[in-house]
Amino acid sequence: MPYDKLSELPDSVKDNLPKHAQEIYQAAFNSAWDEYDEPAKRRGEQSREEVAHKVAWAAVKNSYSKNESGNWVKK
Repeated sequence: MPYDKLSELPDSVKDNLPKHAQEIYQAAFNSAWDEYDEPAKRRGEQSREEVAHKVAWAAVKNSYSKNESGNWVKK
């Protein structure tokens, strides 16, 4: 289920990431959702949604990291 709006993102994303990071997450999730639509394109037994969330978090971690206080900040 792709996300049309930032407000639809999971609470773990909305409550922890800055807006720009949420935008990265949304774009990466939606792209992965489309790309990994067939089980043969995914590793192991992971669902389409699991893979899309992993891709989205990896995309966020390319540009953001947690600081000493546990807040996500731009690298």
